[in-house]
Amino acid sequence: MARRKGGKGAVRYVMISTVAERFEIHPQTLRMYEREGLISPHRSEGNTRLYDEEALRRLEVILTLTRDLGVNLAGVEVILNMREQMEDLHQEVDRLLDVVRQQMIDRRAGVDRSRALVKITGGPLIKVP
Repeated sequence: MARRKGGKGAVRYVMISTVAERFEIHPQTLRMYEREGLISPHRSEGNTRLYDEEALRRLEVILTLTRDLGVNLAGVEVILNMREQMEDLHQEVDRLLDVVRQQMIDRRAGVDRSRALVKITGGPLIKVP
């Protein structure tokens, strides 16, 4: 298992042979999933495929869809794209909820940011007597 340091600490990578053994699939199947754009492993300096936790979770979804549910690869691609869109929408809703929460806090504190010369994006303002 290889490790690389990233912005949030060490990232663990697993080589293709380990992934194939763990998930009981042929390495060629993993290569095909990569060619089809379903997974995107990282590459070492020697061009070895390296799979991180995100790629392994994605592979688990792919295998569940194909093995357990009988979905073909075109269907897997559609489902994965829809999942990503749903995650993006969920993040956008969270951002909007944060804005609404901040507006509620401001309103309770008597702060009106709508006419501010400079947009303040931080937490609630504290009134100084």
